[in-house]
Amino acid sequence: MFSTRPPPPRPPPPRADRLPRARRAVLRHRRLIAAVLLCAAAGTCVEALLPPDEPRTEVVSAAADLPAGTVLTRADLDLLALPAGAVPPGAARSAAALAGQRLAAPLRRGDILTDTRLVGPGLLTGTAPGTVAVPLRPADPSTVELVTAGQQVDVVVSTGNGYETAAQSTVLARGLTVLFTSPADDPASGWPGSPVSSSGLVVVAASPSDAAALAGSSSAGQVHLVLTQGS
Repeated sequence: MFSTRPPPPRPPPPRADRLPRARRAVLRHRRLIAAVLLCAAAGTCVEALLPPDEPRTEVVSAAADLPAGTVLTRADLDLLALPAGAVPPGAARSAAALAGQRLAAPLRRGDILTDTRLVGPGLLTGTAPGTVAVPLRPADPSTVELVTAGQQVDVVVSTGNGYETAAQSTVLARGLTVLFTSPADDPASGWPGSPVSSSGLVVVAASPSDAAALAGSSSAGQVHLVLTQGS
């Protein structure tokens, strides 16, 4: 004979309040947890695709805004680590080696020091072959305060005084680029290694033919610089 009694009822599922506390927290925040895990997985994939860190090279940069003509001290300079591919040609690597050198152009804070920013042979970098640096001493010292490196000038020599001798002006060269200026009130200014002061000088880039005309300008008369806009 088969029994006709119904099977015993199944026990009810555990109530939520009977679940462990940690499990209840997971169930309550399951969407947030899933989003966090997805972001972590995406970040891991992106990091895996990034190229390895490029080696860095230390270069010297300006620690503050510096005007042209500044004689550099260690306090004026910082070291900046750049990827090797971002280091410009001629960048200085040693701050100690730059101490005592003079800036040929103004610098903003963070600008990298290169040989073209310093008074010396680097001033002619990038100029046409055969270009030479010619120092001039204007008749009016205040002229030196009006010109800065990078400007273009015409060089004019004046002879005579307008009384006993008729005044005459001759243009010796046009459109010369100023490489360096040495303020007239700076007795310590000068080219590195020069035993004499170059106070009140303006150094311009000139072709060999212009340089020949400019070489005797001081003895020929009074030298004047005329600022031009260039071509």
